[in-house]
Amino acid sequence: MEHENQQTPPPLPSRGPSFFEKFTQSAVAKLATVFILIILLLIPMGLVDSLISERRDRDRLVSQEIAGKWGASQVFSGPVLGIPYTRRHVVDKTDDTGKVKTLSYMEKDYVFLVANKAAFSAQVSPQYLKRGIYQTVTYNAQLRMKGNFNEIDFSKLDVRAEELDWEHAKLFIGVSDLKGLSSNPQLKWGNNTLSFEMGNGEVGLFERTMESEMALPTKSTKGDFEISLDIRGSQSLTFFPTARESIIDVTGAWGSPSFNGGYLPEERTVHTDSFLASWRIPSFGRKIPQQWTGAKQQLYQVPIGVASDYTDDVSAAYAEYSSGTAAAASVGETKSALQQSTLEDMVQINFLESVNNYQKTTRVAKYGILVIVLTFTALFFTEIIKKQRVHIVQYILIGAAMVLFYCLLLAIGEHLGFNWSYLISSCATVVLIASFIYGITKERKTSQVFSAILAIFYAFIYLLMQLQDFSLIVGTIGVFIILAILMRLSTRVNWNSFGDA
Repeated sequence: MEHENQQTPPPLPSRGPSFFEKFTQSAVAKLATVFILIILLLIPMGLVDSLISERRDRDRLVSQEIAGKWGASQVFSGPVLGIPYTRRHVVDKTDDTGKVKTLSYMEKDYVFLVANKAAFSAQVSPQYLKRGIYQTVTYNAQLRMKGNFNEIDFSKLDVRAEELDWEHAKLFIGVSDLKGLSSNPQLKWGNNTLSFEMGNGEVGLFERTMESEMALPTKSTKGDFEISLDIRGSQSLTFFPTARESIIDVTGAWGSPSFNGGYLPEERTVHTDSFLASWRIPSFGRKIPQQWTGAKQQLYQVPIGVASDYTDDVSAAYAEYSSGTAAAASVGETKSALQQSTLEDMVQINFLESVNNYQKTTRVAKYGILVIVLTFTALFFTEIIKKQRVHIVQYILIGAAMVLFYCLLLAIGEHLGFNWSYLISSCATVVLIASFIYGITKERKTSQVFSAILAIFYAFIYLLMQLQDFSLIVGTIGVFIILAILMRLSTRVNWNSFGDA
C-alpha cells in the first residue's frame, strides 16, 4: 500500500542543441572548414610545382649533357678580313728618381674589313637524341656562304697601304662550338682553295675564332670568296651577319621552328615537316663599322640566349640577353673600342620540341586550385540538395585525388607525351572520385552527374592549353559562366535545412 502511493518523479525537460552544436552543423561552419581545407591543399600543390621544376631541371641537365657531346647551340659569324701591320710607339716614362726616359716599342695591330656582300645558305636536318626518358633536339647543318670584299678606304684610317703586311693577311670566321664541326671548313678565294684553323688567341673577334692565312701579293682586298662547312648543334642555329648587305636562306626538315633575334624573316613557309625562311639584312642597324683598326675583342656578347618554347621562356631568354650593354667608345673607323652586338643584331632559328611536356604540365598546375575550388563547391551543393552529409575526411580524400592528378600527368607524360597523359590521368581521377561519391551517396545518378561535372572541368582546362593567345579571355568567360550557374543554383537551396540533413 505504501509502495503504491509512491509517486514517479516527473521527466526532465529535453535539452535542445547548444549554440556550438548548431554552429558546427551549420552551412557557415562547413563552408569555413572547406575553405580552410582548400588553403591547406595549397601546400601539396606547391610540392607538386617543386616536383615539376625538379624534373624540368633534370631534363635541361640531360639536354646540356647531350649537347656537350654532340654540339651546343651554334653561332656562325663573319667573315672579317684582317691585315696585320707593325708600328713603333714612343712614350715618355718617369722613373723613381724623377728622370724622364723615352721608351719605344713595336706593336702589332690589324686593319679589319668586313665583306661588302655575303649570302648565307643553310640546309638543316634536326633530329631527336634521347638518353633514357629524356630527349633534346639536335641537328646537322650544311652551311655555304658566298660574297665579296671591296678595297680598303685608307682615307678613313691612320695607316698607309705600304705599312701593311699583305703576305700574312687572314680571313676570320666564328663558330661558337668547335666540337660540332663535322669537317674542316674550306675557303675559296679567287682560284685558291684554303682551309681554316683554330686561332692562336691573338685575334678574338668571336666566341671561337677560326682563321685562314691568305696572302694578298697584289695589295688588294677586292675579291670573291666562298666558305663551306658542315656543323652539328642543338636547339638553335644563330647567324651573326657582319657584311654591308647580308642575305640568309635557311631550309630544314622541321615543322616547329621559332624565329628569334632582331630580324624576322621577310619570307617564310612552314609545313608540318619542313620550313623555309629568308632574310635580307642591310648594315644600317649594325654596331660595327665597315672597317676599323686595332680593336680585336669580341664583337658580340656571350652567351647567346636560347629559347626553349613558344611562350614565357622566349621572352625571358630574349630579355636576359639583350639587357646587357657593353661600354663602348665611338664606332668610327679609327682605332677604338667597338660596341658589342647582341641578339638583336643576329638571326636565330630555334628548333623547338613539338610538345614541351614540362611547360604544359606547369601551365595545367596553375589551374589546380581553381579545379579544387569548383569541385568542392559542387560537392557542397550535392550535400545541400541531397541532404546527405559528406565528412570533412572525405573532402580531404577527394582533394588528395585531385592533387595526385598532377603527379600522374607528370609521370605518364614523360613516357607517353602530354596529350595521352592528360587523357589517362583525367579519366582515372574522374572515375576514382565518381566511384567514391557513389560509395557515399549510394546513388548512381549523383555519381554520374558529379563525374560529368569533373569531366567538364578537365576538358575546359585542356581547351585553355590549346588556346595560347585566347586562353585568358576564354578562361575568364568560362569561370564567369560557372559562377553565374552557381549563383542561380544557390537561390534554389534552403540553406537553413543544412543542419537537418
